[in-house]
Amino acid sequence: MRHNKKFNHLGRTASHRDAMLANMAVSLIMHKRITTTLAKAKALKKYVEPLITRSKDDTTNSRRVVFRYLQKKEAVTELYKTVAPKVGDRPGGYTRVIKLGTRQGDAAQIAFIELVDFDDNMAKTEKTVKKTRRSRRSSGKKNDETAKAENAVETDDVVKAEPAEETSKEASEAKAKEDVSEATAKEDASEAKAQDEKEAK
Repeated sequence: MRHNKKFNHLGRTASHRDAMLANMAVSLIMHKRITTTLAKAKALKKYVEPLITRSKDDTTNSRRVVFRYLQKKEAVTELYKTVAPKVGDRPGGYTRVIKLGTRQGDAAQIAFIELVDFDDNMAKTEKTVKKTRRSRRSSGKKNDETAKAENAVETDDVVKAEPAEETSKEASEAKAKEDVSEATAKEDASEAKAQDEKEAK
């Protein structure tokens, strides 16, 4: 019976499994994303995340512990110089596994595993969304309202134009009356002058 034996042996001996996971961890740290089978990706997630957590404490002892697992100086340097500062404020969950379907040859489930903070496409950035006002009114009602508003503006223009026309008519009538009064005054003056001449003769 295999009671309480939880982790996946991946069909390999212990030494083969450890060597394979160490190589995959080095590849993940150096390239930030690798493609493998789903079972290996899940096993690698449990293998590499404790190492990333230990890299937050940059001491000689922690470096030696990580090197005991990875066995590659370049990977340890990359982990402590590049990866650790970027994941410093993240409380676990440094990797992401995404399924890619099945492999054509043997129908094995394929997935890629990546470091979360190094994927710019999946990063949570605030997007500026243009806010638009929505109303429950239909477009027909809006058109009616706009037509009413235009009619109201036209009537206001007509009302404003009518007083102007009335004032111009009044001014022309007053001018005509003045002209008539001047003409009558001239005629009276000429008649009075003619009578004076007749009397003088």
